[in-house]
Amino acid sequence: MSIRARENLIGAWAFLIAVVLAVVGGVVSTLIGQGSEAANQTLLGLLSVLGLIVGYFVAEKDVKTFLFASVSLVIVSFAGLQGGVLSAAILGIVNVNKLITNVLGALMFLFVPATIIVALKTVFSIAKS
Repeated sequence: MSIRARENLIGAWAFLIAVVLAVVGGVVSTLIGQGSEAANQTLLGLLSVLGLIVGYFVAEKDVKTFLFASVSLVIVSFAGLQGGVLSAAILGIVNVNKLITNVLGALMFLFVPATIIVALKTVFSIAKS
């Protein structure tokens, strides 16, 4: 029987909840449109706080991997937002461009704070040694 590490349990759950919220929130905001601006702002604020929590709980041994993956995701998300990815429509109901833009934007609200926290922790760790 293997022993499971519990050192990143809080960070792992925060990350899982945040990614699900980002994807579901992006899809829901696409379907209901711009009518619920307060709900969108609350969701984005919650994603930012969860991003701070995720960044704080990244273990020191996983810093390089996390920074590489998160910076890649942020750059690709930004490029996707700026480039207007896929302007096709699915069944004439959901505009794929708007859907992808909303999901990528929500993921950026999660990963940017997490990346900043991990990068700052790394810089302070380097400065201490």
